[in-house]
Amino acid sequence: MRITNQMMTNNVLSNINKNKNALNTLSEQYSTGKKIQTPSEDPTVAVRALRLRSNLTELNQYYEKNIPDAKAWMDVTETALTNVNTLLRDIYAECVEGSNDTLATTNRESIVANLTEMCEELYAQGDASYAGRYVFTGYRTDTSLTYNEDTSDTTYTITEEFSATDMEQIPYIKGAYELEDYDSETSTASDFEASLTQESCYRVRLSYDNLDSTALSGLTYTDAGGNVIDLASSVVTYTSTDDNAYDTGSDGMIHYIADTGELILPDDVYSDLTEAKSFSVTYRKTNFEDGDLRPENYFDCTAETSDGTVKTYTKTDQDIVYNINFGQSLTINTQASDSIQLSIGRTIEEIIDAVNAVAEVESKISEVEELLEDTNNTDEQTEALNQLLEQMETELTLKSAIMQKKFEAGITEATDQQEVVNVALADLGSRYNRLELTKSQLGTQQTELEELISINEDADLAETIINYTSVTTIYNASLSAAAKLVQNTLLDFI
Repeated sequence: MRITNQMMTNNVLSNINKNKNALNTLSEQYSTGKKIQTPSEDPTVAVRALRLRSNLTELNQYYEKNIPDAKAWMDVTETALTNVNTLLRDIYAECVEGSNDTLATTNRESIVANLTEMCEELYAQGDASYAGRYVFTGYRTDTSLTYNEDTSDTTYTITEEFSATDMEQIPYIKGAYELEDYDSETSTASDFEASLTQESCYRVRLSYDNLDSTALSGLTYTDAGGNVIDLASSVVTYTSTDDNAYDTGSDGMIHYIADTGELILPDDVYSDLTEAKSFSVTYRKTNFEDGDLRPENYFDCTAETSDGTVKTYTKTDQDIVYNINFGQSLTINTQASDSIQLSIGRTIEEIIDAVNAVAEVESKISEVEELLEDTNNTDEQTEALNQLLEQMETELTLKSAIMQKKFEAGITEATDQQEVVNVALADLGSRYNRLELTKSQLGTQQTELEELISINEDADLAETIINYTSVTTIYNASLSAAAKLVQNTLLDFI
C-alpha cells in the first residue's frame, strides 16, 4: 500500500485532534470537578443524576421544611397542654382547700377569685397558635377556640349527646326564707316555723348556661327495641329562681332551666334514660361571653346569623396530616374536644354559685343579728327574729354542705380532666417521638444520597490530574511528531 504525504498528514492531524479532545475533556473535568458536562457525554450518568437529585429534592422538602414545621406546631401544642395540666393541678389544690369547712368568707372569696382566673386562663390556652394558625380547632385554623368578645348576633342550635353516666343526683334547698319575709309590725314566730328541707333530684347538665328560654328543639333516646322516643313534648321551661324549678314531683314533667343549662328529670324519665344506651338534647344559645368555647368545635350544630345566613357544623375528626417521608404521613394536631373540656368550666361555675349562696345566707344572718341587737324590739319581734335566725342558720348549714359537695365535685372534675390531658400529651408525645425518629432516618438518607450523587457525578480529582498530565504529554508528543513529519517536501529532493 502506497503511503502518501497527504495520508500521513491527515493521520497526524487526526491524532492531534483526538488528543486535543481528550485533553479538553480532562480539562473540563479538572476545572468543574464533574465527570460530564452534557447528558450526551454519558446518558447513563445523566439519567442516574436526575433520579438521585429528584430524590434528594423530595427528601430535603421533608427534612428541611415539613418536619421542622410539624415539630414547631407540636411544640406549641405541647406547651399549651402542659400549661393546662398545671392549671388543673392548681384548680385541684384550690378545691381541696375550699372543701375545708372551717374557712372564713374572705378565704372562700379568694379561692373563688383564683378559680375564676385559672378557668379563664385554661380556656385561653386553647387559643394557642403557630404562625397565625390556631392549633386546637381542627381545619378551622383561622378561627380561635374561644370567643374574643361578647357576641349575640349568631344563634346556635346545638345537639349534645349523653350517656346514662352523665345523669347525676344533686341536692337542693326547699323552703328558704328571705329577710323581706320579716315584717316588724305583723310577723310572729309562727310565720317562720315551716322548716327548711334538703331535697334531691336527677339532673343532666348541659355544656352551656344562659341558654335561650325557648323550648328545647329535641330530646330523644333509643329504647331497647330500637325505637326512637321523643320527649320534647314533656319538657317545660323554668328559671332557676322559680320555686319548683328543681321539683319535678309537682307536675311529672322534665324541667328545662335555661339560665343554668340544666334538665331536671322525673323518676320515670330517669329510669328510661338509664336503660337507654344514649340520648341527645338539642337546644339553642344566642348569647356568648368573652372566653366561652365555640360550640362548633365540640358538637353537631347549626349557626344562624342575624342576616339569615345558616352554617351547619358536623363534629368529625379533623386531622391535619403532614407528609414526613416517602409514603409516610403524620397527624400533627390535637383537637380541643380531645384535650380541653367544657365541663371543668361548668363545675367551677357551680362552685362559685355555691360559695356565693353561702355568702348570701351569711349576709342575711348578719342582718338578722343586727336587728336582734335593737333594744327596742318587743318580745314578739325578738321571738320572730330568733325563729327566722334559726331557719337561716339551718339554711347556712345545708348550703354549706352543698358547697362542700361542689368543691368535692371540683376535685373529681380536675382529676378526670387531668387524665384527659395526660392521654392527649401521651398521644402527642408518641407522635413527636416518631417524628424525631423519622428526622434521624432522613438525615442518614440525605447523607447517603449526597454521597451517591457525588460518586455518580464528581470526577476523581487525583485520577483526573494524572490523566490530564498523561494526555498533555501525549498531545505535546503528537505535536512534536507532526512538526518533524512535515519538514521534508518533494522540493528538498529536486
